[in-house]
Amino acid sequence: MRERMAARRAGLVLARDTARGGLRLLQTGAVLARTGAGWLLGQRPPLPRLLRETFESLGTTYIKLGQFIASSPSLFPDTYVEEFQQCLDRTPALPFHFIRDTIERELGKPLETLYRRVDPKPLASASIAQVHAATLHTGEEVVIKVQKPGVSTVLLTDFNFLYFAARIVEMLTPGLSRSAVSGVIEELQGSMLEECDFLKEAGHLEQFNAFLELTGNERAVAPKPYRELTTTRVLTMERFYGVPLTDLEVLRQHVDDPAETLVSALNTWFSSLMLCDFFHADVHAGNLMLLKDGRVGFIDFGMVGRIRKNTWEAMSQFLDGISNGDHRSVAEAMITIGMTRETVSVDALTRDLQSFQSRLENVDPASLLEGNRNEREVNRLLMDIVKIGEQHGIRFPREFALLLKQFLYFDRYIQALAPELDMFSDTRVDMFSGLDGFPAPPERLH
Repeated sequence: MRERMAARRAGLVLARDTARGGLRLLQTGAVLARTGAGWLLGQRPPLPRLLRETFESLGTTYIKLGQFIASSPSLFPDTYVEEFQQCLDRTPALPFHFIRDTIERELGKPLETLYRRVDPKPLASASIAQVHAATLHTGEEVVIKVQKPGVSTVLLTDFNFLYFAARIVEMLTPGLSRSAVSGVIEELQGSMLEECDFLKEAGHLEQFNAFLELTGNERAVAPKPYRELTTTRVLTMERFYGVPLTDLEVLRQHVDDPAETLVSALNTWFSSLMLCDFFHADVHAGNLMLLKDGRVGFIDFGMVGRIRKNTWEAMSQFLDGISNGDHRSVAEAMITIGMTRETVSVDALTRDLQSFQSRLENVDPASLLEGNRNEREVNRLLMDIVKIGEQHGIRFPREFALLLKQFLYFDRYIQALAPELDMFSDTRVDMFSGLDGFPAPPERLH
């Protein structure tokens, strides 16, 4: 009897997912048909903008693909990278009964037995998940990250469609590598499916806190996940209260020396490159907070990066060359980090880097932390470096772009909040050993 019931449930799930997949294909076709009809009727914006607007209409998978394009200047043309900086991952909130149903189905109990209170008004809503504040029966304040219904089916359907289309493009385009497009699709699929597995994100939170304990770092913390209230589609974690590092005016009002906070964040992130299995790959837009107890809170571990030892060694040389104004050393590091079959002129690359350095020094640092302009300016600087390399036949792996982008964020934070702090010469900043450099605790928030 139980076997028949289990088989029946499995059949219903398969039928439901098949129906959702078919509906998704119909929705995709409808959006593409509408876009094509508009083009035929004369609605012809620049192709990058048309593609971005189409991606936003298609939703979840394509929004993430747009953000992948925006963060991968080594893989896509500048015009597309810049346009997709505007690709927003904000969607209307689902009615609370959908959230309740998902939580109860995933955790197997009525909502009231799991939490003392859940705020029906979401803190945030994106294409993959919705976040709600809650209180446990034990009194702890938490947030619940709930995956929206049907997301996994949509992702699998979309990626199968994209992969099939990519292989056709590769076959029809002479000279295009057989893995040029489909390889990007496969990489994105792997990272997005990982982002949709909240058990993995819970593991990242635990590993990051274990890394902090191992290094004796008491100046930073990540939210604690509650495993008994976490599944692949529901993540319950500690709620943080504090000031985002992007909220410059409020931060200055609440801490006497912002440099101490920045040093704590810097040392934590740099040491994670060597002593943790991954690094936080999205240190902007409020994902770093000064908590009420004076610690730096690292939140949202949906996007993480991993780096090979030899890449970080070359990146260390790259950063050290920047700090010393040694453009030749920077050029040599770029050649080591990048992939090229050509003979690169170190002298010519050095001259181009000197020109870039002068442009970087003329950027207004405070303006780089202002909303969407921050994202665009940081990526423009990143694209400049990547473009210089490509002009000399160097193609950078995406991990280099992720690393450099986070470094540029930190550099802008420092110049805007504590311009007197020299990241490279200040003895409090420990970029490379990863073991020391954690300052005394800053004063608590006033």
